Amino acid sequence: MDDYRRWRDRVFADELFKAEANGLASDSQGGYYFPGGAAKAAGNPKYTYGAGVSAKFDVKTDLLQVVKDLRKRNVPTFSDGYYRCIADPTAMMHLRQNDAFREIARYAGNGMVNPMSPEQAPNANFFQGMGPAYGQAGFVAGQPVMPTGFLFEGVRWFESTNLPEKTINATVPVAAAGAANYTIAPMLFFGPQAVGVGIGGNNAQILLNNNDDFSRFIIMIWSLFAGFEILNKDFITVAYSFVY
Repeated sequence: MDDYRRWRDRVFADELFKAEANGLASDSQGGYYFPGGAAKAAGNPKYTYGAGVSAKFDVKTDLLQVVKDLRKRNVPTFSDGYYRCIADPTAMMHLRQNDAFREIARYAGNGMVNPMSPEQAPNANFFQGMGPAYGQAGFVAGQPVMPTGFLFEGVRWFESTNLPEKTINATVPVAAAGAANYTIAPMLFFGPQAVGVGIGGNNAQILLNNNDDFSRFIIMIWSLFAGFEILNKDFITVAYSFVY
């Protein structure tokens, strides 16, 4: 089951990444966002930062800018009133270096008193989440449940190890002299209806191969007839943080 979930999550993520083709994200269009709102150059280095300027995604400047732009673009929120962000663990590490972000993120990992009765501790919905790993749900009565993430600055956050790391050429004086290739850790900010899916016939199902040598072994495959497509690039901001 885990392999199918990871595959489908990656398909959705790959669709969200297509918003980069829109150009630099702003208050009028979705697209990519690099620390400081830097625009991509035509040739290498793609980005050039000044002396003493950090190229890591910052909570007080970059995050507030991304969320502000989402709101100015009239991107709808999900039914809980929040946007979503799926962040690479390295990007999450950079964010957690901010004291305010770290405070809300660490409480989200403590778990609720009773996940089946959240009304017993309503604040736990915000400060404790539903389980370990920054609020990622573990289990309820032994069964997997949907992750709840944690809330910060109008966004519900989720960490994922299923996002591709990319490499880009840039000049970052605080890391090294001259241009160099850097790994960039992604964060996908989006609202509802950003990606659509059409299912043909049944949803995902497991098919068995009857050629099993009188049940000595089992051959199983996942089967799904579906189409996935980005619906509105303006509902998405693909942000990055330089790794150094």
